[in-house]
Order: sequence, then structure tokens, then C-alpha cells
Amino acid sequence: MKKNVYITNTNCITPLGFDVNSNWEALQKDISGIKKQEKIGKLESFYASVIVTEKLNASFDAITTKKRFTKLEKMLILALQPLVEKNKITNRTAFLFSTTKGNISLLENTENGIETVHLSALAKKISSYFGFTNEPIVVSNACVSGVLAVAIAKRMIQSGMYDNAFVAAGDEVSEFVLSGFNSFQAMSSEPCKPYDKDRTGVTLGEAAAAVYITSDENEVIAGSMKISGDGAVNDANHISGPSRTGEGLFRSIESAFAEAKIEKANINYISAHGTATLFNDEMEAIAFNRLNLQHVPVNSLKGYYGHTLGASGLLETVIAIESAKRNQFVVSKGYSESGVTQQINIITENNFLDINCFLKTASGFGGCNTAVLFEKVH
Repeated sequence: MKKNVYITNTNCITPLGFDVNSNWEALQKDISGIKKQEKIGKLESFYASVIVTEKLNASFDAITTKKRFTKLEKMLILALQPLVEKNKITNRTAFLFSTTKGNISLLENTENGIETVHLSALAKKISSYFGFTNEPIVVSNACVSGVLAVAIAKRMIQSGMYDNAFVAAGDEVSEFVLSGFNSFQAMSSEPCKPYDKDRTGVTLGEAAAAVYITSDENEVIAGSMKISGDGAVNDANHISGPSRTGEGLFRSIESAFAEAKIEKANINYISAHGTATLFNDEMEAIAFNRLNLQHVPVNSLKGYYGHTLGASGLLETVIAIESAKRNQFVVSKGYSESGVTQQINIITENNFLDINCFLKTASGFGGCNTAVLFEKVH
């Protein structure tokens, strides 16, 4: 019999706040972190959701006197700090780190060696800061990385490799990433509008998020989230374009339901990927309809945070967990009129409703898709 595995603690560092409560308050007030940016590197005048460096530095200096950390490293440490303070690290504790590009900005100055840009170097630096004894596990699979890391941690705990795990995810807005999305002509000239008929592309953002995962029933309290099932399937369609039939996402969700043994009628909410690109939003709508989930309330948080790349899946999981705890939806910001061919139930009001079970999905470049089902502990 498989162990039950739970998320008991969460945190996030975003332009809307440096803890879950401040983020939740901003979301309820319909405040977005997306602002017009004047310049990053050689790129000028674009929209993105960026953490104010001065505020980040002040919060970081309040917890440590240690120096020589990059912006992303500070974000990750601040995200993990309260979780590590609450939960003990042992030799049976895993540390999983998910990201898309990590410290990619260090490529601008490699006087300390190209190795400093490696994702493994970043993971080890964060691991050493907190005193994790096991080798950190890096999960970097495009934009599904954050939620995929949750699924991997669950499986590792169920296999008996570990008793618990800390999962952290983070990415920053950099000239490298901005240039990449510009080359795809995928950047919106205004704040993104997921699923809307007037959407014109993605808006980028930066954030860090962290969760603590355990199989110890003594650590589980009301409001904790059981990780009931997961699935990850690659549609192998195109390096950047998703399957037009939603095949990879469809199979990922089917796999999660098969493991969880939950009826689709019992799902109260879907936290979707919703990048506001033409192909992604359409693909998701098709997949949800193929699964007969088109009537389930669904949102995208990209209108508040932008697309935070490898952090997006974990950040959105953290906010979805908060929604479930409070039994309250978050509006899918930027949505006015449907721009997809299939019917889906986009959340347009912060209504209250019992949220006992929700689905988190993510899809990314290279055809990767991940779905995870969560059930609330009462």
C-alpha cells in the first residue's frame, strides 16, 4: 500500500509580496505585479512582473549577514527560510530545486568560471546554506518544472527513499530569457490576457516558491493537501508548439486521475497554465473538453504574476492551496471574452465555494505536460 503524501507548509516570494498572506491580499484586490519596464540589458519598454531589488535586499539583510548572493538566490532563500524553521532537516530529507534558467544572468560576467551558471551549482549553494545533508535534486523540464518537482518528491517519498522533502522553485526576468521569447514573437505588447479573444502573447515574470512535503501523519493538520495523483506525458509535437489536440495534457490528467482514483465530478477547481499565447490556451481548452472538465471553474494566474517559467507551476500550486484553504476563487485576470473554440468555465468573480479537490496543470516547451491532483485534509 502506497504512503499518503502531503504538503503541509507553503511560501512564495513575488512582486506582490514576500509571503502567502500578502500575495493573497493583493490577489483579492485585483492587484497585478505586471508593470511597464523601461530597460533590462539592451531591451527597452516591455511589460513584465519584476521584484523590486531594494525591497528584496532589505528583506534578505533582515535574516542574514551573509553576502555574495545573486538576486535569484536571495529569492529562493527567503522562500525556504520559514519552512526550514518549522520543519527539521534529517538525513532522510530530500531537497528538490526546480528552475528553467537559474542564474543565467551570470553569463554576462564569467570571471568566477562558467560553472557558476550551472543549475547544479545553484542547487548546491542553496542546499549548503540550509544544511541539507543529501545531494540536491535538480528538476529542469521547461515550464512544468515546478509542479513536476512536487510529483517527483511524492514518488520518492512513496518509494521509501526519503521521509520528507523541501521543494523550491525560482526564475528571474533576464535579458537572455526576454530575448528568447522575443525571437519567438511571443511577447505581448500589453499585460497578458489568458484565454481572452484579444490576447496577444505572454508576459514574463519572476518569483520563487517553496513547499514542505511529508508522509508523517503526525505533521498533517486541517488544511494540509494530500498529493493524490500525478501524470507527466510529453506530446512530442514541436520544440515550442503544443499538440493541437491536447494529447500530452489529456494523457497527463488521465494518469493523475487513474492514480488518485477520484471521479472527475469531484473536482472543484482547475489551476491551469494559461500563458495567453494562441496555441497554449486553445490546447488546454481542447484537453479539458476531451476530459469532460469544461464546466469546472478554471483560472490562470499569469495576469497577476506573468509567466515565471520554472517557478510558475509551484507558485500557482501555492496559491491554489491557499484558495482551497479559504474556499475562495481567484479571478482569472485579463479575461473578458472567450478566445478559445471550446467552452471552459473561466473564473471571473472571487466567489466562495467548497474546494476539497483541485487539479493543477502545466505545459511547456518541448511538449512536456504535467498534472497533479490535490485533496484537502479536514
